[in-house]
Amino acid sequence: MACKLRSNSPNGKRFFVIGVARPGAKQMRKNKGFSLIELLIVVAIILIIAAIAIPSLLRARMAANEASAVSSLRTINSAEITYQSTYPTNGYADLLSLGNTLGTACPNPPTSAQACLIDSALANNGQPAGSGKSGYSFAATPSGAANARYLATAVPQLIGASGQRSFCSNSDAVVRQQPTGAAIGSVAACAALSPLSQ
Repeated sequence: MACKLRSNSPNGKRFFVIGVARPGAKQMRKNKGFSLIELLIVVAIILIIAAIAIPSLLRARMAANEASAVSSLRTINSAEITYQSTYPTNGYADLLSLGNTLGTACPNPPTSAQACLIDSALANNGQPAGSGKSGYSFAATPSGAANARYLATAVPQLIGASGQRSFCSNSDAVVRQQPTGAAIGSVAACAALSPLSQ
């Protein structure tokens, strides 16, 4: 294999000598890229950072879902009070009656069947209907003589992933929490829970 050697003459001029490399002589090779060890170190660092960051992100998402559920329950409480004062003979309403059916416009004027007091995604428990909203499933059920009471609930769709706690409210409009995330089945069960301290 031919190679070029550069050398300087005593008078300062440069000249080139062409020679043949000896067989078996080691030639310098220019390394381009990363070695396997360097790549493994970078991957290990990325995995360590991900192991630290991902649980924090999941906790932050659960906290955001819980805050959204509490806000939605407060919206339902306001809508129930407005509905009951607007349609006193009907009492309180179910979730769908507080809003309107997905994909339809609000009637003008609103009716007791579609009062349009809350958005249709919340009224239909998500979009598509029944799919939940922000990791929680919502329900509002009137009860008692002349629908004089109601129970509104927000239950995590996947406990420990979409939310840790479930929430409820009744006609006293106080939002209460169930720390285990279990469903709340009655007004009495909701009233026995501790109020949310916010």
